[in-house]
Amino acid sequence: MSAQANPKLALRPYLPADALLLAEIFRASIAELTAEDYSEAQRVVWAAAADDEAAFGARLAAELTLVATLGGSVVGFVALKGTDELDLIYVHPAVAGQGIGAMLCDAVERLAAARGTPRLKVDASDSARGFFERRGYAAQQRNTVLRGDEWLANTTMEKKLTPKGSTPK
Repeated sequence: MSAQANPKLALRPYLPADALLLAEIFRASIAELTAEDYSEAQRVVWAAAADDEAAFGARLAAELTLVATLGGSVVGFVALKGTDELDLIYVHPAVAGQGIGAMLCDAVERLAAARGTPRLKVDASDSARGFFERRGYAAQQRNTVLRGDEWLANTTMEKKLTPKGSTPK
């Protein structure tokens, strides 16, 4: 008998058939998990990035995208843009706080480190900033981004990675 933290939790690569469901997770996560930090108008324009589901799917396909499943159901995803930018990380609100975001982030950090990437950066929403701080990311700069006719604030954060086979300094 082997011990597993959560045998029902798994990761797999993104498949084109996932686009619709991941767009729904993206919109639900923004709508339900960011209300304390962003106005309704800001959340609406932010979530609109997934309204063109074909374009959203193409964005996910162009990046290294991993999908989290719980008991076989898709519950979250992460996308690595290029070699060093954590572009998207979203978890369905029904399973937020259960370690799925951490599992997704761990996977991307390990992949990037194994490829020799010295650091990862992310433009973290105000709602996600604490998550990244707890993972060792440090704020680099504050940003405002225009979406539609709304300004959204976020913070560029960075984490130094330890390449595989190296010891932390």
